[in-house]
Amino acid sequence: MPKRPSKHLRTPRPLLSSHASASDKSDGRWMTQTMPGQAAIKDYRCPGCEHLIIQGTPHLVVWPQVPSLGSASAVEERRHWHTSCWNRRH
Repeated sequence: MPKRPSKHLRTPRPLLSSHASASDKSDGRWMTQTMPGQAAIKDYRCPGCEHLIIQGTPHLVVWPQVPSLGSASAVEERRHWHTSCWNRRH
């Protein structure tokens, strides 16, 4: 059976910006989308607290409205956050 390519080499899945909302923080405008527990099929590491978001846990997917310089798209910059960690962020 052929080995699956690294996720870092695969094309990112598109963002569903039609279901996203905007959030202003001190470092710019961010798009947020809720991830219901049943859709969270793997573990993620929250950049706010560095703890795992265990599969099945509702959380937020967050990406900048405008990609950073050197970034091809905002998809490359999306991160999964605990909802409480994102809400505490300034």
